[in-house]
Amino acid sequence: MTSSRRRFLELAGAAALATAAAGTAASTTRSSNPRVVKPPRLKPGDTVGLIDPASATFESMKIEIAIEVVEAMGFKARPAPHIADRYGYLAGKDQDRAHDVNQMFADPSVNAVLALRGGWGCARLLPYLDFDVIAKHPKILVGYSDLTALLLPVHARTGLVTFHGPMASSTWNSFNLDYFTRVLCGGEAVTFENVHEIKDTLVQVENRIETITPGIARGPLLGGNLTVLAGIVGSGYLPDFTGAILFIEEVEENIYRVDRLLTQLALAGILGRLKGVVFGNCTKCLPGEGYGALTLGEVLRDHIKALNIPAWSGAMIGHIDRQFTIPEGTEVEIDATKGTITMLEAAVA
Repeated sequence: MTSSRRRFLELAGAAALATAAAGTAASTTRSSNPRVVKPPRLKPGDTVGLIDPASATFESMKIEIAIEVVEAMGFKARPAPHIADRYGYLAGKDQDRAHDVNQMFADPSVNAVLALRGGWGCARLLPYLDFDVIAKHPKILVGYSDLTALLLPVHARTGLVTFHGPMASSTWNSFNLDYFTRVLCGGEAVTFENVHEIKDTLVQVENRIETITPGIARGPLLGGNLTVLAGIVGSGYLPDFTGAILFIEEVEENIYRVDRLLTQLALAGILGRLKGVVFGNCTKCLPGEGYGALTLGEVLRDHIKALNIPAWSGAMIGHIDRQFTIPEGTEVEIDATKGTITMLEAAVA
């Protein structure tokens, strides 16, 4: 998690608590997950709605580029009414950002919803989302980072398969476009595996994986950004992780904070219910100040190896230029020795 998002959380804490208290529709308990619902696949010429549910986009050019990206992929772009709004560091008032999400799902001419960017703010929308409307109009929803606080709650409340993948402002290279189109347009049951490439070195240096506990496991794939996930534990907006394969990633978090976040998931009973774990990238995660620190590998071994379930780290998931488009809620098989995630079914209808 970036230092700027931490500042957002600190400044917005009181307001977010008040907002959550006002959202009487929010259930505080969850016993089981609803039936899995697959959204219709994307086709050439379909309309993709662009939303900005979290941090403000301060430069209009970024919105223009996002529109061009969608059009370059062969779709029609429809920016949400409040996409250029700003309320401090947020992309407009909570109710307005939530209205954009609700409207995009309610509009039958919109075929998919793609986030412009993350940052902080999605959790503030949860009391204002119309989950009944979302359930009645299932469609593709894509994003990552702070979008974890939309992807998981939408799946938990409606059963809709959502997608952890590149946003409109991401780097749209051939790798990202390939997985995006294969999963969302082609309806392929993809095997996600890090690229194997040796550049001007004797051996592969980048995108290596590390097996924490060998083995093969199957279950529904659920996860996202570690900080954002931990931040909504206990809210009633998370799915049941029993028997799930958890994937997590992080950015610009000191390693002791990663330790603290994993401890939170353990104390909340989430880690103990899993069948497998995939840790993606922890981009710019440094030891921090002090006389010494655990390494990231040591922290992962402390929390995850002790679970004695298949687990590995280094997946191409997270705040990186090349990343997978991963379905939330569909059945997968992981091989912790090979470092693969294999979809056992298509994620779109």
